[in-house]
Amino acid sequence: MTNKKKIAVLVSGGGTNFQALIDYANTHDDCPYAIDVVISSTKNAFALERGKKAGIDQVIKSPFSVMGKENARNATREEKNQAVSNSILEECKSRQIDIIVLAGYLSVLQGKIIQEYSGKIINLHPALLPKFGGVGMWGHNVHEAVLAAGETESGCTVHLVDGGCDTGKILVQKRVPVLPGDDVDSLYGRIAPKEHEAIVEGLLMLCK
Repeated sequence: MTNKKKIAVLVSGGGTNFQALIDYANTHDDCPYAIDVVISSTKNAFALERGKKAGIDQVIKSPFSVMGKENARNATREEKNQAVSNSILEECKSRQIDIIVLAGYLSVLQGKIIQEYSGKIINLHPALLPKFGGVGMWGHNVHEAVLAAGETESGCTVHLVDGGCDTGKILVQKRVPVLPGDDVDSLYGRIAPKEHEAIVEGLLMLCK
């Protein structure tokens, strides 16, 4: 298939959802996307190893790598996010990226990249938005909050990224039950396979 959409995947950690995107592309001849680059917010993310193994370019965009150590140390969180966001935008434009996928990316994109890629950035969130979204709601924090609230179901959401935090249009949701006796790990274990399905489905929707 020619004319595949060029994708940049943004990561911060292990990259299991990034791997799901790689696996789908490798097992479907009609896959409408090609992953051009994986961009990590940290040099230690295992997702970079996954990119290397798959022959995908790896780029690190941390405050240190973008601003230099001295400037990054003296910058506010807002200034760091802005500098990294601008640098990611330059990287994506230079590579003619069509769609940006946030797969466990723990920084916040802001500024021009949100406008220039409006409707072309998706994020995976490990809960059923609009519940349990917003600042500080990521990873195990989310599952702890779900359990503390006594919810009977949870899941994951793929949504478009806008100027807010977890506020964009919802594209895909997958649900799982919260079972008596669940802890963070058992709940996450039930949600993780759904995340892998959802992120692929969300990207395929955008490719159309």
